[in-house]
Amino acid sequence: MNIESIQSVYFVGAGGIGMSALIRYFLSKGKVVAGYDRTPSELTERLITEGAQIHYEENISLIPEICKEQATTLVVYTPAVPQEHAELAYFREKGFDIYKRSQVLGIITHNSKGLCVAGTHGKTTTSTMAAHLLHQSHVGCTAFLGGIAKNYGTNLLLSQESPYTVIEADEFDRSFHWLSPWISVITATDPDHLDIYGTKEAYLESFRHYTTLIQPGGALILHKGLELQPDVQPGVTIYTYSRNEGDFHAENIRIGNGEIFIDFVAPDTRINDIRLGVPVSINIENGVAAMALAHLSGATDEEIKQAMASFRGVNRRFDFKLKTDKVVFLSDYAHHPAEIAQSLKSIRELYRDKKITAIFQPHLYTRTRDFYKDFADSLSLADEVILTEIYPAREQPIPGVSSELIYDHLHPETEKCICRKENILKLLSGKSIEVLIVLGAGDLDNYAPQITELLYV
Repeated sequence: MNIESIQSVYFVGAGGIGMSALIRYFLSKGKVVAGYDRTPSELTERLITEGAQIHYEENISLIPEICKEQATTLVVYTPAVPQEHAELAYFREKGFDIYKRSQVLGIITHNSKGLCVAGTHGKTTTSTMAAHLLHQSHVGCTAFLGGIAKNYGTNLLLSQESPYTVIEADEFDRSFHWLSPWISVITATDPDHLDIYGTKEAYLESFRHYTTLIQPGGALILHKGLELQPDVQPGVTIYTYSRNEGDFHAENIRIGNGEIFIDFVAPDTRINDIRLGVPVSINIENGVAAMALAHLSGATDEEIKQAMASFRGVNRRFDFKLKTDKVVFLSDYAHHPAEIAQSLKSIRELYRDKKITAIFQPHLYTRTRDFYKDFADSLSLADEVILTEIYPAREQPIPGVSSELIYDHLHPETEKCICRKENILKLLSGKSIEVLIVLGAGDLDNYAPQITELLYV
């Protein structure tokens, strides 16, 4: 695939956060960009205003004529779209080059030094934080991110000069196997996507294979204590990190008055009195990984210190929507039991004496089936749990799998109920809320503006 000779790019599944970064990239290159998505969203509407032609009906006649020119059109699809999708079938029958998003990302970034962040959880915040650190430094970077960086209002950063590209390396559908990392962080390997991998062993094997792709002369920054056994090429340096120990870690952690300060310790330097721009305890560990990536890429100590303080976070990642003396409301994309546990522990650390209410929309029938007991244990860290119906995304219902599986295994002392998402506002209007968090990777976050308005009194 020669990107320079392409005149138009067509996206089947244009509304995904990862796809949108590619859409923005090709728009920046002056290509005609069009595509289909199932439903309108704030993101697709933004992309339309930025120049993309997006429609919401599965209809071949709505594909722009320029995108029907086989020799000059690249077709990109997401695995979340069914293979029998009419538009995808049309392009396949006509002999078009059809690539997964991850393949295109691999091709675009192949000739740059990829700074990749992989792992079951923490990768969006860590990669966005690393991109911010480098973007604010003399090093610079291009970045393809899995969330909207609040500092920039986008998930794509572009640099004409920097050799580095920050990439969120997604393990879903083995997508990260298309990458050629220069340096990679691996944050966690708690089993997930068992609908794809089948077993924990296969999941860990996928990460092992990923570590073989790191280029000689590069590095792996591995979270301490993972089950993963890395298998790097000769010439790849392995570092460890965590909150409290490893080659990169934090010391002198100070949490109070809504702020967090740490000292960052690296093998060859120490940066004292770093203030976290998003002061939640999970960002101590995320920050250590991001700073390690920036440090190894040449950002100076002072650049790192200043940029950490100015980092504003990522939409839907521990995202405070409302914070007053009476009520706190935030949204978090956490959709795996380990993520939920970390999120709720971080909230408890901030609000020890407050009642914490969590609304959780399970994401995928398979994930609910595989982890319902773990979800129940994690959610029970909240004082009250409100469950909505499962968000199916790409899946069909599985008999016997519903939110009730989680509900039935919540700890006895946990207040709990099940509520359809369209009734959430009515339910909340009758409650006295102190700290409320919406958890999950589905569409419940669409209600955040109305919830904010309801709670803001």
